[in-house]
Amino acid sequence: MSFARVRALVVVGVLAVIAVVFVAVTLVRDTQAGKDAASACPPGAKLADTRLRLNKDIKINVYNATDTQGLANSVKTDFQNRQFQVLKSGNEPKNKGVDGIAVLRFGPKGLGSYHVLKAYFLNDATPEFQIDRTDDVVDVVIGSDFKQLATITEVSQALAQGSGGPQLPDGTCADPNLT
Repeated sequence: MSFARVRALVVVGVLAVIAVVFVAVTLVRDTQAGKDAASACPPGAKLADTRLRLNKDIKINVYNATDTQGLANSVKTDFQNRQFQVLKSGNEPKNKGVDGIAVLRFGPKGLGSYHVLKAYFLNDATPEFQIDRTDDVVDVVIGSDFKQLATITEVSQALAQGSGGPQLPDGTCADPNLT
């Protein structure tokens, strides 16, 4: 093959790569994506944040609903070692016992965070959706069957086995401004 032919193939190859990158950037930065989603929201529905957040961006409160002293502080430390923002810890403020591994209380703004957190309990935590809650904090209430948080590998597997992302609770719709 002659040098001119090789040079022509290299130029065509570079132009093809540039075209693919340009198309990918255009699709990713499309500002019109999801604009029709807001019109699909029923009247009175609360906008929910369905983004899956990084651990460092998830705010939680850790509460102990068992008779084991110091459990909330132990779990708090485990979550902090995994880079979660732990705002409060202590005994369950509602003074309700929890059968099972854990209860995760969250509002519409904490939906994506809840989805990540439930993987740390291998998708066995009981959800408690509070539609009138206005913050993005998730309350983690440790129950009597709790043993330990899942490992990073188990969390990845639990997220992969999940239902394909956060499921919108009744009375909510995905916030199109947060996609």
